[in-house]
Amino acid sequence: MLAFSTQSDPETSREVTTRLDRLFVSLLNDPRDLPFVYLGLRVTFSLIPLAVLLYMPFVTGVLWWAIALVYLFVNNVTFKGPFGLMLHCTTHRRFFRKEFDILNHYLPWVLAPFFGQSPETYRAHHIGMHHVENNLEPDESSTMPYQRDSGRDFIKYFLRFLFTGIFTLVQYLFSRNRNKLAWQTVRGELLFILFCTVMCFVNWQATLVAFILPFLAFRLVAMAGNWVQHTFICPEEPGNDYRNSITCINVKFNRKCWNDGYHISHHINPMMHWTEHPKFFRDHLAEFGKNRSVIFAGLNYTDVFILLLRDRYDLLAKRFVDVGNNFKDDGEVISFLQSRVTPIPFAPAVVPV
Repeated sequence: MLAFSTQSDPETSREVTTRLDRLFVSLLNDPRDLPFVYLGLRVTFSLIPLAVLLYMPFVTGVLWWAIALVYLFVNNVTFKGPFGLMLHCTTHRRFFRKEFDILNHYLPWVLAPFFGQSPETYRAHHIGMHHVENNLEPDESSTMPYQRDSGRDFIKYFLRFLFTGIFTLVQYLFSRNRNKLAWQTVRGELLFILFCTVMCFVNWQATLVAFILPFLAFRLVAMAGNWVQHTFICPEEPGNDYRNSITCINVKFNRKCWNDGYHISHHINPMMHWTEHPKFFRDHLAEFGKNRSVIFAGLNYTDVFILLLRDRYDLLAKRFVDVGNNFKDDGEVISFLQSRVTPIPFAPAVVPV
C-alpha cells in the first residue's frame, strides 16, 4: 500500500517551435493536440506502405513473411495503444477546426481500419452508449454481472461482445432514438466487412495480416481494457464515477497513451483534455479519498488485468494508493479489492400490469 506523493505523468504537450508545427497548429481545434498530427504521420508513412507491400505480387516467400511479421509488430506493439487512445481523445474532442472538418475523417475512415477498427463503430459505442450509461445495466458492454477476477468470465464477456456486440449496440441505439449513430454503425461495419471480403479475393493472406488479425486483436484489447477499467465496482453505488472505475498513475503507459490511465476523471468529465487529468487528480484528492477510489501507482491496465487473472491481490495491494488513509495495511486493501470484483446482478425488469 502506498501514500500519494508526486506524479510523473505528462501535463504539457509538444512545444510549437518550427514552421511546420505552426502550420499544423493553425489547423487544430486545440494546439495541445499537435502530437497527434505527428503520430498520424508516422502511422501513415510506416503502416500503409507495409500493408501495400503485402499485396504486391513480387513480394513472396521469406520476404513476404518478414514484412508480415514487421507489420504485425508495428501495428500491435508500436502503434496500437498510442493510435487507439489518440482516436479515443479525438472522438471526445474535435481534432481539426470546423473549417477543416474533412480532416477529422482521416483517423476513423483511413487509418483506423488498419488497426481493425470499422469506421464509426468505436464512436457510436463509446460516445453513444458507454459514457451515456456509465457501465450500468443498459450499457451492453457492462462488466457488472461478471466475476471480474475470473478468466472464464472474461472469455464469456469477450466472446459475447465479439459475436453479438454489434447487434446489441445497434439495437440499443435505435431503442434510444439515436438513429443517426445507429445507421453510422451499420454503415461502417458493413463497409469494413465488404472491404475485407473484396480484398480477400485480391490476396487473402495479405488481408488476413493487414486487416483481419488486427480486427481480432483490437476487439480483444478493447474489451480487456473496459474490463479492467470497470473491474472494481462498488455494489451500493455502481453509477458513482469515483467508485466504478480505476486510475493508474506514474506509469510509462500514460506518457505513451495520452494519460489514459486516468479513467475515473475521464468519466467525470469526458471532455477533459488529456494534459489536464493529473492536475484534476491532485485538486480532487479529498473526493478520491472519501470515495475510497481504486488507484494504482506504477501499474498499467495490462498489469492490473494479468494480476487479477492470476489472483495476485498481494501485488495489487502493494501498488494501491491510499489517498484517504482509509486502510491500515495490505490485508485490508486485499479484502476491499476482492469485495469490488463480485458480480452485481442487474435489477429485474419491471413488467407492467
